[in-house]
Amino acid sequence: MADLALEVKKLIISALNLEDVTPDAIDSAAPLFNEGLGLDSIDALEIGVALKKRFNVTLNPDDKSTQQHFESINGLVALIQQHGVSDACS
Repeated sequence: MADLALEVKKLIISALNLEDVTPDAIDSAAPLFNEGLGLDSIDALEIGVALKKRFNVTLNPDDKSTQQHFESINGLVALIQQHGVSDACS
């Protein structure tokens, strides 16, 4: 899971152009929105598009479980793993 979490952190940094943020600075359990990274709904959309492109994860924004997965890096990792992506990412 650590490799996948690192890849998700890098994906978020790249997708959102977070130039001053390193993967080490992102706590995998910390909230992504409001506190934590302080992301907003536009950021969520961009993350969703990046997840679709990289992991072929289809998201339903109206689904409560999707919203819960977007609460943290750990949640996104769980979502990706539910779609059959393992830790062995390239």
